[in-house]
Amino acid sequence: MYTLYYAPSTASLAVHWMLIELGVPFETVKLDLKVARDQDKPAYRALNPAGTVPTLVVDGVPVAETAAILMLLAERHPEAGFAPPPGSPQRGPWLQTMMHLTNTLMPAFRCWFYPAEVADNDAAQAAQGARVMQVWDRMDAQLADGRPFLLGDTLTTADFLLTMLTRWSRNMQRPATAWPHLGAYVNRMRAMPSLREVHAREGLTDWIDG
Repeated sequence: MYTLYYAPSTASLAVHWMLIELGVPFETVKLDLKVARDQDKPAYRALNPAGTVPTLVVDGVPVAETAAILMLLAERHPEAGFAPPPGSPQRGPWLQTMMHLTNTLMPAFRCWFYPAEVADNDAAQAAQGARVMQVWDRMDAQLADGRPFLLGDTLTTADFLLTMLTRWSRNMQRPATAWPHLGAYVNRMRAMPSLREVHAREGLTDWIDG
């Protein structure tokens, strides 16, 4: 049994979605990050000292960081095929993609949403927006050969992570869906019943229908 500590429309969405797609038993604990500030309460900090979401309790052990949780779930459920096995040709590209999305795209979004953490001015926010768009350029080129998923013919953790991050761009001047191949990819992912289900469970109505 897994227990997912989450907040709607945050980085926990990718984990919530993957758990649904896996079809494994899990329970959820919804956190109020704005009013009650559950992330700052001692009980939650005991699970996740950083006070971030998501946290997934796995066999009694809390695990944080979205990409790490996705990769751990893929390892624990190899039958789903959400990660290339060690030694396979796709293992390197998969690891590279997961780290690129985590180390480049997620921090750029963080700085774009909260520019005061870097430099509270329009130029700082614009610079981070440009970094996001550079990643969209790269993803669009990767998808230009018509592959159904980011790494080829198979759904992987990279798709859960990337799709969630494309959602984060929905209110940007140029969202991810403005890129032709990336936009077509997003539309394919939005048609997945499990992605629609996680939106319903989290009470999210924007973006999922385009």
